[in-house]
Amino acid sequence: MLSPRDFAEPAIRLAGYVDHGMYIHFKERLAAAPQDGLVVVEISTLGGDPEIARMMGEDIRFHSEMQPGRRLVFLGKTAVYSAGATFMGFFATENRYLTRGTRLMIHERIITKDIPLQGPLSTCIAPLKAALNEIEASIAIQNEGFANLITGSQVTLDEVLRRAPENWYLEANEAAALGLITAVL
Repeated sequence: MLSPRDFAEPAIRLAGYVDHGMYIHFKERLAAAPQDGLVVVEISTLGGDPEIARMMGEDIRFHSEMQPGRRLVFLGKTAVYSAGATFMGFFATENRYLTRGTRLMIHERIITKDIPLQGPLSTCIAPLKAALNEIEASIAIQNEGFANLITGSQVTLDEVLRRAPENWYLEANEAAALGLITAVL
């Protein structure tokens, strides 16, 4: 268990929308961070691009496996919504911390899509199937992220799938009680 003192100077500080700009900043800071010992990754976000969150998370997973002497630790501050929760899921549960009063928000991926249908009927099937394939693949990716997030906790995948469509908000102490994080600072 780490103490608040361990979080005094995070090597990587992220705030705002999870997007390409955040990813570039994250990669630069990760490269500059110590190659061994404790490396704190602090984030506050209202959400963003889930695929960027997955890319950042894969970097965490990769570096954690390739550099076992380097402990990458997550610190969520004030808000860890949506893509931020996806990112958190890539950290081992024992390396997840939230500050007092922080809220997590877990929800399903969202899609907004128009499917234009025009022309001979036989040509209208392909765009519908393509959209259905996109939705099914996105659900599978989303559920992989949910599984990462709840590993080792008291939360079941069924519970996440039931609550996520309505935006599931958890206060830091509730997240700790459910075993989604190690501690509240």
